[in-house]
Amino acid sequence: MEITAQMVKELRERTGAPMMDCKAALSEAAGDLENAIDVLRTRGLAKAAKKAGRATSEGTVGHYIHAGGRIGVLVEVNCETDFVARTEDFQSLVRDVAMHIAAADPRFVRREEVTPEALEREKAIYRDQALASGKPAQVVDKIVEGKLEKFYGEAVLMEQPFVKDPDTTIGQLVAQRVATVGENIQIRRFARFKIGEQE
Repeated sequence: MEITAQMVKELRERTGAPMMDCKAALSEAAGDLENAIDVLRTRGLAKAAKKAGRATSEGTVGHYIHAGGRIGVLVEVNCETDFVARTEDFQSLVRDVAMHIAAADPRFVRREEVTPEALEREKAIYRDQALASGKPAQVVDKIVEGKLEKFYGEAVLMEQPFVKDPDTTIGQLVAQRVATVGENIQIRRFARFKIGEQE
């Protein structure tokens, strides 16, 4: 199938990917726009993995205020250069992440930051629940592991489903933006404030 300039333009507008990448993805997907988007997303995740080790010393602190000033978020998102930090792609990612934090209330940025105390507390609760429901001892550990994965998906920012697109995690959202801007991007830290909430 012939790949037209209009097809490449439409894919570029929908994904923000470079023109030559769009053309190659359309060729690989035999002109199917949705399949081409999947090809670009897969390649983007691979590119993001390659860039993950690069230093991120630039970036911005973004904010989001919600519910008539009752919830506020500050988030630091880093990238490699000041140039990228000023782009609309990067700024919109920062806004989306801050808004997501306000809505989803994560406790940690990434899985490695979950404290051993929090992990042990969750494991003990899940183990007690499984034993109390009469599950045999040999399946209790599998139940605990399954519930821990669910805990990570709820408490860890990078593993939460993005509130605007639940089929995409925040980690995948960042990886897609890495592929678009061509630099490593890291969410470094955040603070979420809610009126009347105790520390």
